[in-house]
Amino acid sequence: MRKVSGLLLLLCIGHWCMAQHTFTSVIKDADTKEPLPGATVTLNGTARSVQTNEKGVAVVDNIPDGKQEFTFSFTGYSTHTLTRLYPSSDDTVTVLLSAADEDMDEVVVSSTRSTRTIQNTPTRVEFISGEELEEKANMKPGDIRMLLSESTGIQTQQVSATSANASIRIQGLDGRYTQLLKDGFPLYAGFSGGLGLLQTPPLDLKQAEVIKGASSTLYGGGAIAGLVNLISKVPTEERELRFLINGTSAGGLDLNGFYGQKFKKLGLTVFASRNSSRAYDPSATGFTAIPWAERYVFNPKLFVYFSPKTTLNIGVNTLFEERTGGDIRYIKGRGDSTHSYFEKNKSSRFSTQLSLEHQLNEHSGLTVKNSVSNFNRAITIPGYTFDGKQWSTYSELTYHNNGERADWVAGLNLYTDQFREYPKDSFPARSYEQNTIGGFVQNTWKAAGWLQVESGIRGDYITNYGFVFLPRISGLFKLSPRLTSRLGGGFGYKTPTIFTEESERIQFRSVLPVSAAINKLERSYGVNFDINYRTFLLDKVSMSVNQLFFYTRINNPLLLDSITGNLFRLTNANGHIDTRGWETNVKLGYGNFKLFIGYTFTDASLHTQNGKKQNPLTARHRLNNVLLYEIEDKWKIGLEAYYYGKQLLNDGATGKRYWICGFMAEKIWERFSLFINFENFTDTRQTRFDRIYTGTVTHPVFRDVYAPLDGFVINGGLKLKL
Repeated sequence: MRKVSGLLLLLCIGHWCMAQHTFTSVIKDADTKEPLPGATVTLNGTARSVQTNEKGVAVVDNIPDGKQEFTFSFTGYSTHTLTRLYPSSDDTVTVLLSAADEDMDEVVVSSTRSTRTIQNTPTRVEFISGEELEEKANMKPGDIRMLLSESTGIQTQQVSATSANASIRIQGLDGRYTQLLKDGFPLYAGFSGGLGLLQTPPLDLKQAEVIKGASSTLYGGGAIAGLVNLISKVPTEERELRFLINGTSAGGLDLNGFYGQKFKKLGLTVFASRNSSRAYDPSATGFTAIPWAERYVFNPKLFVYFSPKTTLNIGVNTLFEERTGGDIRYIKGRGDSTHSYFEKNKSSRFSTQLSLEHQLNEHSGLTVKNSVSNFNRAITIPGYTFDGKQWSTYSELTYHNNGERADWVAGLNLYTDQFREYPKDSFPARSYEQNTIGGFVQNTWKAAGWLQVESGIRGDYITNYGFVFLPRISGLFKLSPRLTSRLGGGFGYKTPTIFTEESERIQFRSVLPVSAAINKLERSYGVNFDINYRTFLLDKVSMSVNQLFFYTRINNPLLLDSITGNLFRLTNANGHIDTRGWETNVKLGYGNFKLFIGYTFTDASLHTQNGKKQNPLTARHRLNNVLLYEIEDKWKIGLEAYYYGKQLLNDGATGKRYWICGFMAEKIWERFSLFINFENFTDTRQTRFDRIYTGTVTHPVFRDVYAPLDGFVINGGLKLKL
């Protein structure tokens, strides 16, 4: 009986072994017939996926008998499906993938105003997907500082030592040279610039797009260093209902909710949040590293689908915030004549956005946009208040035509900016009014299979400052399926206002008004060149490398000068600022592991008649390292390490170099996930190795903030999908 049982067992094992098969495929580009390393072969109905090696070969084993379906995919190419019946006598199959159609929604960028995929866009665009946004939301659910500051070549600059006001710097240039947009609308310029990053939660964002270098031709003045366009989510047929609850060891609490759904003729998205923090000081300085703050945001948006050709969406953004930093004893109600310093920021925003799109025919259409924004802010310190209101509008009419070989976009826009100060003393009011009318034409031309060119011109007329002509051009060179390159450049300008990092650092106190009789436009030009290469190492490790070189020059930059009578004046320097350097980005993938390494070298200098000096608050060397382990829909675990080199400070001193390290983990279920983040667990703080103020506790004079002040903070929470 044992012999019979053993024989039956061997027969079963033999039958099982015979029922397992192997499928070998070679994936190539349909046009060039070159292999595509890094393409993915998926056995449908299972969790098995295999990536091709450097020769484009992928092997899927343990395939059972019967009809089996395989899907072949590669970024920038259309997916292909193949069905095979097993047992099969074919050992190897060659699969040809074609370049994806340009209406591929998941990789389309909108910041360049075209409808092309990111792989076919000559302008260099850094794309931050919704998945990456969610990962960053685990670390900073209340704002987008983390989203931008951890990108190569971008640095978040804290302007206030006690209230945490901040701006972003791209490639070593001050925050006022970066244009921050939401859905193509310039909502965060001028007076609101120092709070824009802090008042934008990421939960309602679909993606973010970053264009580095001169970009004023796209949306007008202000984009000398580049632009950041935050793209909101749109309603889909399937209801999306999400909530995020987050708490921090420093006393922060974030409550965010998003709802979106598309019905037959209507669609709706609603975002609401409450974000708060307690006054927090981990140091012995007695001043807040994190201010007391409370913020409410409510953003509803209505979509009307009149027909397949005509769509209207109307949105409203509302925000109310109070934040108070300063002496922690004063803020906690234990102040006295000595402990009396504070900085209060009270702000509110109400803005509307309207966008109407009409498709004239299969290839062309019209878009009408309008936004109206009202921003109020009062900054109060002992003995002084800066109180003002900014009204701004943006209107745009564009026509686009998408042909087989060329796309055209032409349009007109009007931007108005009115600021009114309500002075509390006899100092001259810094009120102003600026109107800009512009026209632009863009063309994207597929010159050859290996070359695409995007060119554009813009003409802006700014009241009191005159006419500005802005050309730009970019080229995409597809040298092979693994090697591509982009080269581009253009001109830019910035209209002078008192709202700079230097003047905000002193709460605009004693800063004289900007005047067209004294000041003039800051004008610039710049160029970027990058090379992208993808390959496989040892047939198992995917690798992509992006090497970028950049140069930007700003003529007659606006600088804050001290004059007699303890006054300050913003004047155009007789000279220029230039920034040059490179960014290196390396991405490695092995199984469920991904490693990102980014290095930035920045040489930013101010050249005047007094000589050359380094631009303050610009780290010459920066290193970003992120290791991510991810099992789809189950786990996300990340380890981060960031290095900042020495920085010149405005007082002539040099800031010390430092590292910041963090750890994040998220456990994911079908309807909810739990996350925890150990931010800056090395407890790197400027107050540990340098001073943040001089003078007395009662009358402090704050120095530049170049390193974190809050130190090691743990946050964790719950995300719900209902």
